[in-house]
Order: sequence, then C-alpha cells, then structure tokens
Amino acid sequence: MNYKIAILEDNPADAEYVSTLVGRWGEEAGHTLSILNFLSAEAFLFQYEDEKSVDILLLDIEMGQMNGMELARKVRQGNDMVQMVFITGYPDFAAEGYEVSALHYLMKPVSPEKLRAVLDKAAANLAREEKYLSVTYDRKTDYVPLSRILYIEAQKQYVLIYTLEETYRMKKSLAKTAEELDEYFLQVHRSFCVNLRHVAQIKTGGVVLKTGEEIPISRGMAERIGREMIRLF
Repeated sequence: MNYKIAILEDNPADAEYVSTLVGRWGEEAGHTLSILNFLSAEAFLFQYEDEKSVDILLLDIEMGQMNGMELARKVRQGNDMVQMVFITGYPDFAAEGYEVSALHYLMKPVSPEKLRAVLDKAAANLAREEKYLSVTYDRKTDYVPLSRILYIEAQKQYVLIYTLEETYRMKKSLAKTAEELDEYFLQVHRSFCVNLRHVAQIKTGGVVLKTGEEIPISRGMAERIGREMIRLF
C-alpha cells in the first residue's frame, strides 16, 4: 500500500531517527511511503491546508508556539481517518489523547519494535476504513483506493480512471462506475466525474486540481461544486 506519513518533531536528531525507523518499517512491510518531516506545527499546517492527504501523523507534543495536541485537534476536525501517534517524553497528556482519538502514545526514546507494532496497527486501521473501486483491465482486477483517484473520464464504452500514481482503462460506463464511488465524487460534466478531495480551484468553465490539471465542467456547475466543497470540507 501507499502511505503518506508526516513526522512533526522540532528536534532534528529525533526527527531523523524516527524517519529512519519509519522508512525501515515501510521496506520490511512492502509499503510505498512518502515521508514528510516538519519542525513545527505551523509548518505542517501551511502545507496541510493545500492538500489534506496525510495517512499517518507522528507528532511530538511539546513544540514551539503550537503544541502537538492543539495541532491534533485542528486536524481531527476535518479528518476522521488520519492515524495519530504521539511521540513524547511527557506522559501527562495521555488523557487528552482521547479527545482526538489518538492511536497510541510512544515514549522517547522510541523503541523500534514498539513503533513497528503501532505502524502495523495504523496500516490495518486504514485498510479497514478506506473504500476501494474495483478496476478490471487486461484480465486482472485492482482495488484502487477512492482517495487516490483524481477524476474519471468517459470514453465511448470505456472509462479512464486517473489516479495519483497511474491511469486505468476499464470497459464500463461512467454511470455504472459512479455507483461504486463515495460522496466526494461529483459528475461535473457529461464525460467527467471529479474527486472533490483533489480540487484546488473552481473556475467558470472548469476546476483546477491540486496536480495542476484542469477539468471542464458543465454550464452552471461551478456554484454546485462550491456548495459541495463547503459541505464536505
């Protein structure tokens, strides 16, 4: 599986140590990881506001102006799936972790074995909660996480499914494919269904995705997309 993991630690040495352990876990478990390191909660939020796609959040509690618990509350308000793990030298915050549904507390210095066990549990939770689209092509079937799909395009009797990693071509109508999607998908044009998770800008004649791609939309659709974005996010 592919996971985006953010590490928030204001001590560079500790951050490097945890990052190394996480990378080793990914290799041993066969996962593809995108590991991002942040020295402050503010730096993380600056990037997170543009792309709310982190899967696992490993965070220190005592950091600069905004501590890890304050950050966790902000993230949890709009993200139920992210797996939060606190790494700290202060056990006194454990009770507050229930407020943000923290997965676990790890005490410094982090034990490689304990971190590995927690990450295995986080991955298992994500696998249970994530919804997938069954994509059949070339006599095989892949299960593609809905959150990784950018948009779907109708092409005669086929659909093209564009994801963050690759593009699939499946013999199926757009209408039938849409039945397997979640509420974050909206058909914005007769030929296009867009995942609103990845929309960065709404224009009169199209939407711009966070990848920079622009997808055409039907006349009058911009207002409806705006309403859906407000409702969902």
